[in-house]
Amino acid sequence: MLAGGLARRMGGGDKALLPLGGRPMLSILLDRLAPQVAALAISANGDPSRFADLAPEVPVLPDSLPDYPGPLAGVLAGMQHAASLGLEMVLTVPGDTPLVPSDLAARLLEAAAPIACAASEGRAHPPVALWPASLRDHLRAAIASGEGKVSRWAQRQGCTVVEWAGEPFLNANAPKDLAALEAALARGT
Repeated sequence: MLAGGLARRMGGGDKALLPLGGRPMLSILLDRLAPQVAALAISANGDPSRFADLAPEVPVLPDSLPDYPGPLAGVLAGMQHAASLGLEMVLTVPGDTPLVPSDLAARLLEAAAPIACAASEGRAHPPVALWPASLRDHLRAAIASGEGKVSRWAQRQGCTVVEWAGEPFLNANAPKDLAALEAALARGT
């Protein structure tokens, strides 16, 4: 889970800890991802203890590169962690995108060539993606040379886009987005 952003449009803080349906978004997202993956981790900078009450067994991975280089650094942290566990692939989901579908990992794995990212309503969501951990050195070099755009780097590596119906990748970029997420959660999304 990518939770290392600065949340400027939400007034700062950890969007993943905002309440949704009476629970932190992080809790909902972890519950949805846990049955789909072999291991969970949170990519976030700062004090990792802020996640301890919600996910005490889940490691918090800081960026391995300085100066908050963006979401690609979170992908890199996930790739490095996966490789250390002997895992070949990394599924990333932003921490403010809690209502992911139960078939996310399976459908992305089926399509990965070598990367697969999610889309809905004709719009790609590049941070919601499956990445081979074997690309970690290439990604580190790309970030060091100034690459900062997830979609551009993914496309250069070969990225298949997998479409879902509806809006399963709603996220909380701004306060008004929380209402849309609350409504989707109430509908049982």
